[in-house]
Amino acid sequence: MKKILITGANKGIGFETARQLLQLGNFVYLGCRDKAKGNEAVATLRAAGLMNVEAVEIDVTDETSVTKAAEYIAAKTDVLDTLINNAGIRGAIPQIPTSVGMDVIKAVFETNLFGTIRTTQAFIELLRKSEQPVIVNVTSDLASLTLHNDPAWRYYPFKGAAYGPSKTAVNAYTVALAFELKDTAFKVNAVNPGHTATDFNGYKGTKNVTESAALLVEYALLNVDGPTGKYISDDGETPW
Repeated sequence: MKKILITGANKGIGFETARQLLQLGNFVYLGCRDKAKGNEAVATLRAAGLMNVEAVEIDVTDETSVTKAAEYIAAKTDVLDTLINNAGIRGAIPQIPTSVGMDVIKAVFETNLFGTIRTTQAFIELLRKSEQPVIVNVTSDLASLTLHNDPAWRYYPFKGAAYGPSKTAVNAYTVALAFELKDTAFKVNAVNPGHTATDFNGYKGTKNVTESAALLVEYALLNVDGPTGKYISDDGETPW
């Protein structure tokens, strides 16, 4: 049984990822900003017979909240096997480069990038105690600078100054983190669940949460032979 923390896990892809991991016999700490909503999500999972789950209040934009969450989990277990940095926001739309407000850009980066870094740093020592520690940084199609320069790419017109760049930055952090940990047992990857129909995008995605969560689950449970330092989508390795 692996012990796994998923941030932003009380709904959407995070919740479905938790459900699938629980079905495979793991223990999941369901990270959420609102503890009440987290408890509701836990109740739903337990009603389905998935008992090895606990809600943990964690706001990745708040240093104190993240520290308290790390202390809480450390008091519950002496090891964390997997961290899935899933919490993220899209930010106000449109995000036109010449006119988007700095407040929008700062808010998106605070959650998507700084929240990922803050959470990783808070839990790194607990992860080090695992025999096979794994970090999954949830990214996006829109993180790829290579594809953004390909007019034939299906998402070529979808460019903005906040969400996409924040995920490109998450990818860059993933590369740096994987390099730092390359001589250890850690597996660190940026995983793109794809354009998924959730309330994040008004349910306009082309994939469902079951399909998207399956990829996160696969990379959350990597063994010693698994890849590290990669940018992965459902069709394989994605160009940076």
